[in-house]
Amino acid sequence: MPDVRTTTCAIAGGGPAGIMLGLLLARAGVRTTVLEKHGDFLRDFRGDTVHPSTLRLMDELGLVDELERVPHQKLTTLRIGTRTRPLVEADLTRFRRWKYRHIAMIPQWDFLTLLADHAQRYPAFRLLMEAEVLGPIEEDGAVRGLRYRDASGEHDLRAVLTVAADGRRSDLRRAADMVPTELGAPMDVLWLRISRRPGDQNGLGGVIGQGEMAAMIDRGDYWQIAFLIPKGSYEQVRARGLGDLRDRLAGLMPSLADRVGEIDDWDKVAFLEVGLNRLHRWDRPGLLAIGDAAHTMSPIGGVGINLAVQDAVATSNLLAEPLYRAQSDPARFDRTLNPDLVRRVQRRRAVPTIGTQTVQQVIQRQVVDRALSNTEPSLPRILGTRSGRRLLSQVLARIMVYGLLPEHVRTPERRETETRAAART
Repeated sequence: MPDVRTTTCAIAGGGPAGIMLGLLLARAGVRTTVLEKHGDFLRDFRGDTVHPSTLRLMDELGLVDELERVPHQKLTTLRIGTRTRPLVEADLTRFRRWKYRHIAMIPQWDFLTLLADHAQRYPAFRLLMEAEVLGPIEEDGAVRGLRYRDASGEHDLRAVLTVAADGRRSDLRRAADMVPTELGAPMDVLWLRISRRPGDQNGLGGVIGQGEMAAMIDRGDYWQIAFLIPKGSYEQVRARGLGDLRDRLAGLMPSLADRVGEIDDWDKVAFLEVGLNRLHRWDRPGLLAIGDAAHTMSPIGGVGINLAVQDAVATSNLLAEPLYRAQSDPARFDRTLNPDLVRRVQRRRAVPTIGTQTVQQVIQRQVVDRALSNTEPSLPRILGTRSGRRLLSQVLARIMVYGLLPEHVRTPERRETETRAAART
Protein backbone atom coordinates (compact mmCIF):
# COMPACT_ATOMS: atom_id res chain seq x y z
CA MET A 1 0.00 0.00 0.00
CA PRO A 2 1.35 3.47 -0.85
CA ASP A 3 1.96 5.75 2.10
CA VAL A 4 -0.21 8.88 2.20
CA ARG A 5 1.18 12.41 2.19
CA THR A 6 -0.62 15.75 1.96
CA THR A 7 -0.19 19.17 0.40
CA THR A 8 -2.59 21.93 -0.57
CA CYS A 9 -1.63 22.09 -4.25
CA ALA A 10 0.11 19.22 -6.05
CA ILE A 11 1.77 20.18 -9.35
CA ALA A 12 2.89 17.54 -11.85
CA GLY A 13 5.80 18.86 -13.91
CA GLY A 14 8.85 20.97 -13.13
CA GLY A 15 8.85 23.04 -16.31
CA PRO A 16 8.19 26.79 -16.60
CA ALA A 17 4.48 26.53 -15.75
CA GLY A 18 4.95 24.16 -12.81
CA ILE A 19 7.93 25.86 -11.17
CA MET A 20 6.51 29.36 -11.60
CA LEU A 21 3.14 28.32 -10.16
CA GLY A 22 4.84 26.55 -7.26
CA LEU A 23 6.91 29.66 -6.53
CA LEU A 24 3.93 32.01 -6.63
CA LEU A 25 1.66 29.83 -4.49
CA ALA A 26 4.35 29.18 -1.87
CA ARG A 27 5.16 32.89 -1.86
CA ALA A 28 1.49 33.48 -1.01
CA GLY A 29 1.66 30.94 1.83
CA VAL A 30 0.03 27.98 0.06
CA ARG A 31 1.56 24.57 0.78
CA THR A 32 2.71 23.45 -2.64
CA THR A 33 4.51 20.35 -3.90
CA VAL A 34 6.03 20.22 -7.40
CA LEU A 35 6.93 16.79 -8.80
CA GLU A 36 9.50 16.46 -11.59
CA LYS A 37 10.26 13.01 -13.01
CA HIS A 38 13.84 13.85 -14.04
CA GLY A 39 16.77 14.31 -11.71
CA ASP A 40 17.69 17.73 -13.13
CA PHE A 41 16.51 20.38 -15.60
CA LEU A 42 19.20 19.62 -18.20
CA ARG A 43 17.32 18.98 -21.42
CA ASP A 44 18.85 20.47 -24.57
CA PHE A 45 16.93 22.37 -27.27
CA ARG A 46 14.10 23.35 -24.98
CA GLY A 47 12.45 26.73 -25.27
CA ASP A 48 15.02 29.36 -24.30
CA THR A 49 13.26 32.52 -25.47
CA VAL A 50 12.27 34.62 -22.45
CA HIS A 51 10.06 37.40 -23.79
CA PRO A 52 9.53 40.92 -22.38
CA SER A 53 6.23 39.87 -20.74
CA THR A 54 8.13 37.25 -18.72
CA LEU A 55 10.99 39.64 -17.96
CA ARG A 56 8.44 42.08 -16.52
CA LEU A 57 7.07 39.34 -14.26
CA MET A 58 10.60 38.56 -13.07
CA ASP A 59 10.97 42.26 -12.29
CA GLU A 60 7.74 42.22 -10.28
CA LEU A 61 9.13 39.27 -8.29
CA GLY A 62 12.41 41.09 -7.65
CA LEU A 63 14.40 38.52 -9.65
CA VAL A 64 15.68 40.58 -12.58
CA ASP A 65 19.08 41.24 -11.01
CA GLU A 66 19.57 37.52 -10.44
CA LEU A 67 18.47 36.81 -13.99
CA GLU A 68 20.91 39.37 -15.36
CA ARG A 69 23.75 37.47 -13.67
CA VAL A 70 22.88 34.37 -15.70
CA PRO A 71 24.93 34.39 -18.96
CA HIS A 72 22.57 35.04 -21.86
CA GLN A 73 22.09 36.98 -25.07
CA LYS A 74 19.67 39.85 -25.68
CA LEU A 75 17.95 39.93 -29.05
CA THR A 76 16.36 43.16 -30.26
CA THR A 77 15.88 42.48 -33.97
CA LEU A 78 13.72 39.94 -35.77
CA ARG A 79 14.21 39.39 -39.50
CA ILE A 80 12.49 36.99 -41.88
CA GLY A 81 12.91 36.95 -45.64
CA THR A 82 13.73 35.03 -48.77
CA ARG A 83 17.28 34.96 -50.04
CA THR A 84 16.48 37.98 -52.22
CA ARG A 85 14.13 40.23 -50.23
CA PRO A 86 13.11 40.97 -46.65
CA LEU A 87 9.58 40.23 -45.45
CA VAL A 88 9.58 40.96 -41.72
CA GLU A 89 11.92 43.43 -40.02
CA ALA A 90 10.95 44.07 -36.40
CA ASP A 91 12.91 46.26 -33.99
CA LEU A 92 11.92 45.70 -30.36
CA THR A 93 13.66 48.87 -29.24
CA ARG A 94 10.80 50.82 -30.85
CA PHE A 95 8.34 49.60 -28.16
CA ARG A 96 9.14 52.49 -25.86
CA ARG A 97 6.14 51.96 -23.58
CA TRP A 98 7.69 48.70 -22.38
CA LYS A 99 10.52 48.63 -19.89
CA TYR A 100 12.00 45.52 -21.49
CA ARG A 101 12.58 45.74 -25.21
CA HIS A 102 14.48 42.56 -25.93
CA ILE A 103 14.20 38.78 -25.92
CA ALA A 104 16.51 37.14 -23.39
CA MET A 105 18.00 33.89 -24.70
CA ILE A 106 18.49 32.01 -21.45
CA PRO A 107 19.09 28.24 -21.28
CA GLN A 108 15.90 26.86 -19.83
CA TRP A 109 17.73 24.85 -17.17
CA ASP A 110 19.28 28.07 -15.85
CA PHE A 111 15.90 29.82 -15.87
CA LEU A 112 14.21 26.96 -14.02
CA THR A 113 17.06 26.67 -11.52
CA LEU A 114 16.77 30.38 -10.75
CA LEU A 115 13.01 30.05 -10.11
CA ALA A 116 13.39 26.85 -8.08
CA ASP A 117 16.19 28.27 -5.92
CA HIS A 118 14.06 31.32 -5.15
CA ALA A 119 11.00 29.16 -4.39
CA GLN A 120 13.04 27.09 -1.92
CA ARG A 121 13.27 30.18 0.29
CA TYR A 122 9.58 29.80 1.12
CA PRO A 123 8.73 27.15 3.76
CA ALA A 124 5.54 26.21 1.92
CA PHE A 125 7.41 25.07 -1.21
CA ARG A 126 8.58 21.53 -1.83
CA LEU A 127 10.22 20.25 -5.01
CA LEU A 128 10.50 16.49 -5.50
CA MET A 129 12.93 15.45 -8.22
CA GLU A 130 12.93 11.96 -9.73
CA ALA A 131 9.27 11.69 -8.74
CA GLU A 132 7.25 10.03 -11.51
CA VAL A 133 3.54 10.84 -11.48
CA LEU A 134 1.54 7.64 -12.01
CA GLY A 135 -1.95 9.12 -12.14
CA PRO A 136 -4.64 11.01 -10.25
CA ILE A 137 -6.31 9.92 -7.03
CA GLU A 138 -10.02 9.94 -7.81
CA GLU A 139 -12.88 9.77 -5.35
CA ASP A 140 -16.57 10.55 -5.89
CA GLY A 141 -15.93 11.87 -9.40
CA ALA A 142 -13.24 14.32 -8.30
CA VAL A 143 -9.44 14.36 -8.26
CA ARG A 144 -8.08 14.41 -4.68
CA GLY A 145 -4.39 14.42 -5.47
CA LEU A 146 -2.00 12.17 -7.33
CA ARG A 147 -0.01 8.98 -6.98
CA TYR A 148 3.71 9.02 -7.67
CA ARG A 149 6.80 6.84 -7.48
CA ASP A 150 10.26 7.78 -6.28
CA ALA A 151 13.33 5.88 -5.07
CA SER A 152 11.56 4.90 -1.83
CA GLY A 153 8.46 3.47 -3.52
CA GLU A 154 4.93 4.58 -4.35
CA HIS A 155 3.12 7.36 -2.51
CA ASP A 156 -0.29 9.01 -2.47
CA LEU A 157 -0.15 12.81 -2.34
CA ARG A 158 -3.56 14.16 -1.37
CA ALA A 159 -4.32 17.75 -2.35
CA VAL A 160 -7.11 20.30 -2.57
CA LEU A 161 -6.05 21.11 -6.14
CA THR A 162 -3.96 19.06 -8.54
CA VAL A 163 -2.33 20.77 -11.52
CA ALA A 164 -1.14 19.09 -14.72
CA ALA A 165 1.87 21.14 -15.86
CA ASP A 166 3.82 18.21 -17.25
CA GLY A 167 4.08 19.32 -20.84
CA ARG A 168 2.74 18.52 -24.26
CA ARG A 169 2.73 14.75 -23.61
CA SER A 170 1.22 15.13 -20.15
CA ASP A 171 0.93 11.77 -18.39
CA LEU A 172 -1.46 13.22 -15.84
CA ARG A 173 -3.70 14.71 -18.54
CA ARG A 174 -3.82 11.38 -20.34
CA ALA A 175 -4.56 9.44 -17.13
CA ALA A 176 -7.41 11.88 -16.41
CA ASP A 177 -8.91 11.22 -19.90
CA MET A 178 -8.43 14.81 -21.03
CA VAL A 179 -7.81 14.73 -24.80
CA PRO A 180 -6.72 17.88 -26.68
CA THR A 181 -8.10 18.91 -30.06
CA GLU A 182 -5.38 18.77 -32.72
CA LEU A 183 -5.11 21.95 -34.81
CA GLY A 184 -2.42 20.64 -37.12
CA ALA A 185 1.07 21.73 -38.16
CA PRO A 186 2.67 21.31 -41.60
CA MET A 187 6.22 20.94 -40.32
CA ASP A 188 8.61 19.31 -37.91
CA VAL A 189 11.91 20.84 -36.84
CA LEU A 190 15.55 19.76 -36.80
CA TRP A 191 17.58 21.65 -34.19
CA LEU A 192 21.27 22.19 -34.95
CA ARG A 193 24.26 24.16 -33.70
CA ILE A 194 26.71 25.93 -35.99
CA SER A 195 29.54 28.14 -34.73
CA ARG A 196 29.09 31.90 -34.84
CA ARG A 197 31.85 34.34 -35.77
CA PRO A 198 32.33 37.97 -34.67
CA GLY A 199 31.50 39.31 -38.13
CA ASP A 200 28.15 37.52 -38.36
CA GLN A 201 24.91 39.45 -38.09
CA ASN A 202 23.12 39.27 -34.77
CA GLY A 203 19.56 38.87 -33.61
CA LEU A 204 17.00 36.34 -34.77
CA GLY A 205 16.52 35.70 -38.44
CA GLY A 206 14.46 33.46 -40.67
CA VAL A 207 15.08 32.56 -44.29
CA ILE A 208 12.68 31.04 -46.81
CA GLY A 209 14.11 29.02 -49.68
CA GLN A 210 12.77 26.76 -52.40
CA GLY A 211 11.08 23.92 -50.54
CA GLU A 212 12.75 24.70 -47.22
CA MET A 213 12.86 27.23 -44.41
CA ALA A 214 15.01 27.87 -41.36
CA ALA A 215 15.45 30.18 -38.41
CA MET A 216 18.81 31.35 -37.03
CA ILE A 217 19.00 32.31 -33.37
CA ASP A 218 22.04 34.17 -32.05
CA ARG A 219 23.35 32.31 -28.98
CA GLY A 220 26.59 34.24 -28.58
CA ASP A 221 29.29 31.83 -29.72
CA TYR A 222 27.01 29.67 -31.86
CA TRP A 223 23.91 29.79 -34.02
CA GLN A 224 20.97 27.72 -32.91
CA ILE A 225 19.37 26.62 -36.17
CA ALA A 226 15.77 25.50 -36.55
CA PHE A 227 15.58 23.73 -39.92
CA LEU A 228 11.98 23.10 -40.91
CA ILE A 229 11.03 19.92 -42.74
CA PRO A 230 7.60 18.75 -43.97
CA LYS A 231 5.54 16.98 -41.31
CA GLY A 232 6.41 13.29 -41.08
CA SER A 233 9.46 13.47 -43.34
CA TYR A 234 12.22 12.94 -40.74
CA GLU A 235 13.02 9.37 -41.77
CA GLN A 236 13.26 10.46 -45.41
CA VAL A 237 15.68 13.24 -44.43
CA ARG A 238 17.83 10.74 -42.56
CA ALA A 239 17.75 8.30 -45.45
CA ARG A 240 19.17 10.99 -47.77
CA GLY A 241 22.11 11.37 -45.40
CA LEU A 242 23.98 14.13 -43.60
CA GLY A 243 25.68 15.27 -46.80
CA ASP A 244 22.34 16.16 -48.34
CA LEU A 245 21.27 17.97 -45.16
CA ARG A 246 24.52 19.97 -45.11
CA ASP A 247 24.08 20.91 -48.78
CA ARG A 248 20.55 22.14 -48.11
CA LEU A 249 21.72 24.17 -45.12
CA ALA A 250 24.53 25.73 -47.15
CA GLY A 251 22.18 26.62 -50.00
CA LEU A 252 19.65 28.18 -47.67
CA MET A 253 22.18 30.08 -45.53
CA PRO A 254 25.21 30.84 -47.71
CA SER A 255 26.90 32.83 -44.92
CA LEU A 256 27.25 29.59 -42.96
CA ALA A 257 28.23 27.39 -45.90
CA ASP A 258 31.85 27.06 -44.71
CA ARG A 259 30.66 25.79 -41.31
CA VAL A 260 27.93 23.26 -42.09
CA GLY A 261 30.63 20.56 -41.96
CA GLU A 262 30.38 20.86 -38.17
CA ILE A 263 27.20 18.77 -38.47
CA ASP A 264 29.12 15.50 -38.85
CA ASP A 265 26.96 13.16 -36.79
CA TRP A 266 23.22 12.59 -36.42
CA ASP A 267 23.73 12.94 -32.66
CA LYS A 268 24.20 16.65 -33.40
CA VAL A 269 20.71 16.84 -34.92
CA ALA A 270 17.79 17.00 -32.49
CA PHE A 271 14.35 16.19 -33.84
CA LEU A 272 11.24 18.05 -32.63
CA GLU A 273 7.84 16.75 -33.64
CA VAL A 274 5.82 19.93 -33.89
CA GLY A 275 2.32 20.00 -32.46
CA LEU A 276 -0.44 22.56 -32.16
CA ASN A 277 -3.41 21.69 -29.99
CA ARG A 278 -5.51 22.71 -27.02
CA LEU A 279 -7.97 21.23 -24.58
CA HIS A 280 -11.63 22.13 -24.93
CA ARG A 281 -11.82 22.08 -21.12
CA TRP A 282 -8.75 22.70 -18.99
CA ASP A 283 -10.30 21.38 -15.80
CA ARG A 284 -12.08 18.56 -14.07
CA PRO A 285 -13.25 18.70 -10.44
CA GLY A 286 -10.04 18.98 -8.43
CA LEU A 287 -7.76 19.09 -11.49
CA LEU A 288 -6.46 21.91 -13.73
CA ALA A 289 -4.18 21.73 -16.78
CA ILE A 290 -1.95 24.69 -17.70
CA GLY A 291 0.92 25.42 -20.06
CA ASP A 292 1.67 22.86 -22.75
CA ALA A 293 -0.57 20.35 -20.97
CA ALA A 294 -3.51 22.64 -21.80
CA HIS A 295 -2.29 24.03 -25.14
CA THR A 296 0.72 22.94 -27.15
CA MET A 297 2.10 25.83 -29.15
CA SER A 298 3.92 25.76 -32.47
CA PRO A 299 7.58 26.90 -32.21
CA ILE A 300 6.67 29.93 -34.35
CA GLY A 301 7.52 33.00 -32.30
CA GLY A 302 9.06 31.01 -29.44
CA VAL A 303 5.96 31.74 -27.36
CA GLY A 304 5.55 28.43 -25.51
CA ILE A 305 7.55 29.14 -22.36
CA ASN A 306 6.03 32.60 -22.03
CA LEU A 307 2.40 31.49 -22.34
CA ALA A 308 3.12 28.74 -19.80
CA VAL A 309 4.48 31.29 -17.34
CA GLN A 310 1.51 33.59 -17.97
CA ASP A 311 -0.85 30.67 -17.26
CA ALA A 312 0.92 30.08 -13.95
CA VAL A 313 0.59 33.74 -12.94
CA ALA A 314 -3.10 33.81 -13.83
CA THR A 315 -3.68 30.59 -11.87
CA SER A 316 -1.96 32.00 -8.81
CA ASN A 317 -3.78 35.33 -9.06
CA LEU A 318 -7.17 33.59 -9.18
CA LEU A 319 -6.65 30.63 -6.85
CA ALA A 320 -3.95 31.48 -4.29
CA GLU A 321 -6.32 33.10 -1.79
CA PRO A 322 -9.00 30.35 -1.94
CA LEU A 323 -6.25 27.74 -1.52
CA TYR A 324 -4.70 29.65 1.37
CA ARG A 325 -8.06 29.85 3.13
CA ALA A 326 -8.65 26.14 2.51
CA GLN A 327 -5.62 25.35 4.66
CA SER A 328 -7.58 26.27 7.79
CA ASP A 329 -10.22 23.58 7.01
CA PRO A 330 -9.41 20.28 8.79
CA ALA A 331 -11.36 18.33 6.11
CA ARG A 332 -9.68 20.05 3.16
CA PHE A 333 -8.20 16.87 1.65
CA ASP A 334 -11.68 15.36 1.28
CA ARG A 335 -12.86 18.38 -0.69
CA THR A 336 -11.98 20.11 -3.92
CA LEU A 337 -11.74 23.74 -4.82
CA ASN A 338 -14.92 25.25 -6.24
CA PRO A 339 -14.92 24.19 -9.93
CA ASP A 340 -16.26 27.60 -10.94
CA LEU A 341 -13.18 29.23 -9.44
CA VAL A 342 -10.85 26.84 -11.24
CA ARG A 343 -12.65 27.37 -14.54
CA ARG A 344 -11.88 31.08 -14.37
CA VAL A 345 -8.27 30.28 -15.26
CA GLN A 346 -9.26 29.02 -18.70
CA ARG A 347 -11.63 31.93 -19.23
CA ARG A 348 -8.86 34.35 -18.28
CA ARG A 349 -6.33 32.74 -20.61
CA ALA A 350 -8.64 31.92 -23.54
CA VAL A 351 -8.00 35.06 -25.60
CA PRO A 352 -4.17 34.91 -25.38
CA THR A 353 -4.16 31.17 -26.11
CA ILE A 354 -6.63 31.11 -28.99
CA GLY A 355 -5.39 34.42 -30.41
CA THR A 356 -1.75 33.34 -30.44
CA GLN A 357 -2.53 29.94 -31.90
CA THR A 358 -4.65 31.58 -34.60
CA VAL A 359 -1.71 33.78 -35.64
CA GLN A 360 0.51 30.71 -35.68
CA GLN A 361 -2.01 28.85 -37.86
CA VAL A 362 -2.11 31.72 -40.36
CA ILE A 363 1.70 31.84 -40.58
CA GLN A 364 1.86 28.05 -40.91
CA ARG A 365 -0.72 28.03 -43.69
CA GLN A 366 0.34 31.11 -45.67
CA VAL A 367 4.12 30.95 -45.23
CA VAL A 368 5.50 27.68 -43.82
CA ASP A 369 3.30 25.19 -45.66
CA ARG A 370 3.73 27.01 -48.96
CA ALA A 371 7.48 27.42 -48.49
CA LEU A 372 7.99 23.71 -47.73
CA SER A 373 5.94 22.74 -50.77
CA ASN A 374 8.08 25.06 -52.94
CA THR A 375 5.22 27.49 -53.49
CA GLU A 376 5.57 31.27 -53.22
CA PRO A 377 4.36 32.33 -49.75
CA SER A 378 0.96 34.06 -49.76
CA LEU A 379 1.76 37.40 -48.18
CA PRO A 380 -0.19 40.62 -47.63
CA ARG A 381 0.32 43.36 -50.21
CA ILE A 382 1.50 45.61 -47.42
CA LEU A 383 4.82 43.74 -47.49
CA GLY A 384 5.51 45.26 -50.88
CA THR A 385 6.66 48.54 -49.33
CA ARG A 386 9.25 49.24 -46.67
CA SER A 387 6.82 51.22 -44.51
CA GLY A 388 4.23 48.44 -44.86
CA ARG A 389 6.76 45.79 -43.82
CA ARG A 390 7.76 47.86 -40.82
CA LEU A 391 4.15 48.33 -39.72
CA LEU A 392 3.20 44.66 -40.09
CA SER A 393 6.46 43.58 -38.48
CA GLN A 394 5.79 45.68 -35.41
CA VAL A 395 2.21 44.37 -35.17
CA LEU A 396 3.42 40.76 -35.34
CA ALA A 397 6.13 41.48 -32.79
CA ARG A 398 3.57 43.06 -30.45
CA ILE A 399 1.37 39.95 -30.61
CA MET A 400 4.02 37.24 -30.60
CA VAL A 401 6.76 38.81 -28.45
CA TYR A 402 4.89 40.98 -25.98
CA GLY A 403 1.79 38.81 -25.91
CA LEU A 404 -1.96 39.34 -25.73
CA LEU A 405 -3.30 40.44 -22.33
CA PRO A 406 -0.08 39.80 -20.40
CA GLU A 407 -0.43 39.07 -16.68
CA HIS A 408 0.92 40.83 -13.59
CA VAL A 409 1.77 39.28 -10.23
CA ARG A 410 -1.11 40.21 -7.92
CA THR A 411 -0.64 37.74 -5.07
CA PRO A 412 0.80 38.82 -1.72
CA GLU A 413 4.15 37.77 -0.34
CA ARG A 414 3.26 36.58 3.14
CA ARG A 415 5.57 37.03 6.09
CA GLU A 416 7.70 34.02 7.00
CA THR A 417 5.83 33.51 10.27
CA GLU A 418 2.49 33.39 8.41
CA THR A 419 3.90 31.02 5.82
CA ARG A 420 5.33 28.66 8.43
CA ALA A 421 2.03 28.64 10.27
CA ALA A 422 0.23 27.77 7.04
CA ALA A 423 2.72 24.99 6.32
CA ARG A 424 2.10 23.43 9.75
CA THR A 425 -1.68 23.58 9.44
